[in-house]
Amino acid sequence: MKRSRDLRKGPIRRAWWLFILPMMAAFAIGFVWPFIQGIYLSFCTFVTTSDAKINGIMNDNSFFHNYIKAFQDPTFVRAFWYSALFAIVSLVIINVLAFTLAYLLTQKLKGTNIFRTVFFMPNLIGGIVLGYIWSMIFDGILYFYGKTLVTEPVWGFWGLIIVVAWQQIGYMMIIYIAGLQAVPEDMLEAAKIDGANKWQTLWRVTIPNVMPSITICTFLTLTNGFKLFDQNLALTNGLPKPFVNGVPVGQTEMIALNIYNTFYVGSTSRGVAQAKAVVFFILVAALGLLQLAATRKKEVQQ
Repeated sequence: MKRSRDLRKGPIRRAWWLFILPMMAAFAIGFVWPFIQGIYLSFCTFVTTSDAKINGIMNDNSFFHNYIKAFQDPTFVRAFWYSALFAIVSLVIINVLAFTLAYLLTQKLKGTNIFRTVFFMPNLIGGIVLGYIWSMIFDGILYFYGKTLVTEPVWGFWGLIIVVAWQQIGYMMIIYIAGLQAVPEDMLEAAKIDGANKWQTLWRVTIPNVMPSITICTFLTLTNGFKLFDQNLALTNGLPKPFVNGVPVGQTEMIALNIYNTFYVGSTSRGVAQAKAVVFFILVAALGLLQLAATRKKEVQQ
C-alpha cells in the first residue's frame, strides 16, 4: 500500500515545476514586469510607454529630473504629511475599536454570530460607492451648519477617518477574534487561579498571546492608511485647494490621489508622477517592514 502511494507521488514530485509555473508566470506578468517598467519610466519623459525618452540621455533634462521635481512639489510634501497623520490616527482608532469588539464578541454573549456578520458587512462595499454614499450623509448633516466636507479641511479629515474606520473595523475584528480564540485556555485558567482580575488577565495574558494578530492588523491599517485612494477621491477629491505661491494645494489630498492628479495634469508631468509612485512604494514598504520588525519582537511563542 505504501509502495503504491510512493509510486503515485513520484511523477508529481518530478513535475512540481509544472504546477508552480502558471502561478509564477502570472506573478511575473502581473507584478514583476509592471514594477520594473514603472521604475524605468520614473527616469523618463513620456506621454505613452512606447515614446518614453530617458532623461539625461535622450533629452536635455538631468537623469534625476523627475525625482527632483517630485520633492520640489509643495503638493506632494503636503500630501505626505497629511497621509502620515491620517495613517497614525486611523491605525489607533481602527485597532482599538476592532480589538474591543472582538473581545466583547468572544465573551459567550447571545447573538455574537449576527453581530460579527453585521460588523463585517461594510468591508464588502466598494470604496468609491462608500465614499459617495457617506459624502451625501455628511453634507446632509453639515448643511444645517452652512458647511460641507469640501469647504472645511477639518471636517474632510474626520469624514475620511469615519468612513475608513466604518469599513475596516469589521475586517480587523475577524482577525482579532481568531487571535483571541487561539489563546490557550490553561493560561487563562492559571491567571484566574492566581487571583488575576479581568483587566490584569487582558494585559498580561490575552494581549501578549494576541500579538500575531496585532502585528497583522497594524500592518494592514498602516499600509491601507497610506495607500487610501478611492474613498479620498469620492469623499473630498482633495478639496479645498487654496493657492500657495500660485500652486493649488489640496488640503485633504493624500499621496495616492496626489500621484493620480499629477499624472493627468499634462504630458510633461507623467514622469514626475511615476517618480512619486516609486518614492511612495519605498516609503510604504519601509514603514511596513519597520512596523513588522517592531511588533514581531513582542510576540509570545506558544
